[in-house]
Amino acid sequence: MDIVVRKLSDEEITTLGIYDWPIWRKGVSTFEWHYEKNEECFIIEGSVEVITSDGAKVSFTAGDFVSFPKGLDCTWHVKQSIRKHYRFS
Repeated sequence: MDIVVRKLSDEEITTLGIYDWPIWRKGVSTFEWHYEKNEECFIIEGSVEVITSDGAKVSFTAGDFVSFPKGLDCTWHVKQSIRKHYRFS
């Protein structure tokens, strides 16, 4: 199960309607998470490292578009307070 991080063009952001998605905030912290659904998110600010249950490390920061697959178990390490737009599918 792979976490996908990529940059989007302004056109892609508009087409997806990202700025209309809810916003989630979290301060510096570490927590475990299980994805019941697929999640897509656009990082507004902050810095995070996620470590999956198989030991893979993925880092992302402001401006990144991140996709998490349903069924993923991971640990979030929020290095700088994060704000993100998100949607589940």
